[in-house]
Amino acid sequence: MAMFLVVTAFTIVNAACDNNNTASPAPITASTDSVAVTVSSTGGVNPNAPEVVEPGDIPDNQVFVTYVSANGTSSVKVPEGWARSDITNGVLFSDKFNSIAVTTMPTAGEPSVDGVRAAGLLDVSADPTFVISDIQPVTRHAGTGVIATYEIGSGPNEVTGKRALLAVERYVFAHNGTTVTLTLSAAKGADNVDPWKVVSDSLEWAA
Repeated sequence: MAMFLVVTAFTIVNAACDNNNTASPAPITASTDSVAVTVSSTGGVNPNAPEVVEPGDIPDNQVFVTYVSANGTSSVKVPEGWARSDITNGVLFSDKFNSIAVTTMPTAGEPSVDGVRAAGLLDVSADPTFVISDIQPVTRHAGTGVIATYEIGSGPNEVTGKRALLAVERYVFAHNGTTVTLTLSAAKGADNVDPWKVVSDSLEWAA
């Protein structure tokens, strides 16, 4: 379903005039609080920019079930009834624009802010819609890890080809030679603070 991106703030740069010769209108650059959007001189929004869509909050009565990693080293709670698909090194659980990716890999050390900044976002950082918000240490039930928050366009809609603007929390934890990465995504504006806390705090190590 096609939606329209609401531009909340913009700056207009007027072309200079000299000796009654008017230069061609300069492009208008508009930005939200996170993603830069190029607007044509006629006022049209860049059709390739992510759209702000109606957020789908996870219900307060959502039931969670336990997912155990394929190698048995860890487990995490995920919403019951969400679609499940295999991804590289893990699984993806999804419902509309909400998704939880759980990946497990061997590691030689503990996660760090510098390590995540350098290599922990390589799968998304090349996307032209990617905008990092913050990377910092975080403590959950599984121990101390790193959280990266960012925004990015979703995959293109099968019908319209449009991409929705997603707000993402990526958690990285390590234990006994295993790194688990939890990537929690939702349409920007969704109120998933409590569900995401349930998921990120539910990570358990087998040994």
